[in-house]
Amino acid sequence: MNDLKKIDTQGNIFGIALNDKGLYEALKEQFNQKPYVNEPVKPVLFIKTPNTRNHSGNVVVKQADDVLQAGPTVGIVIGKSTNRVPKSEAYAHIVGYVVVNELSLPEDSYYRPAIKAKCQDGFCVIGDAVAKDQIKNVNQLELRVFVNGELKQTGNTANWIRTPDQIIEEISEYMPLNEGDIILTGTPLGRVNLEDGDVVRIEVDQLGAVENTIQEQGV
Repeated sequence: MNDLKKIDTQGNIFGIALNDKGLYEALKEQFNQKPYVNEPVKPVLFIKTPNTRNHSGNVVVKQADDVLQAGPTVGIVIGKSTNRVPKSEAYAHIVGYVVVNELSLPEDSYYRPAIKAKCQDGFCVIGDAVAKDQIKNVNQLELRVFVNGELKQTGNTANWIRTPDQIIEEISEYMPLNEGDIILTGTPLGRVNLEDGDVVRIEVDQLGAVENTIQEQGV
């Protein structure tokens, strides 16, 4: 699986919200108040629809009245279909990992991530997948966000609440995951706002980088 071209990343794209310890702790008090009442006990899922797919080097369109934010994350690439997979067997269903910029508008509800915030055209920039056997430790990767060459944010997969094997076990309890599907493992605390003309670069140790220019349209 060392040939990157053999790794299929053309399946569904699922995201996990609130999977960073720092982000979760910052919002924890809110979850015990209305309308939430209780903290989430299962992964909070959202989707990235096919129109969100984008590539490094392409333009990302921002509507003039919107606040666009970068979303550095690691994607788990499924290589073997899953159905009720126990945690002990989950890594056998992973073929590789990929750097992703999961762009989004600010959200009011983390329990129900908004379609408008997550699913606009080009809002999911996907890099080249790297085979899992090329990654030394997926649970110790640094993520970096650069805007116009300036470092604006860092994060680390060591801060994941749920590791890839846990995520696959919990999701596959109630839905299948198929070859080529990507699961976005969550963004760190503190999203970076992007403006017209900005060049945003997301880097992840051992996985590479994606870079795009923001282009504003509309009045």
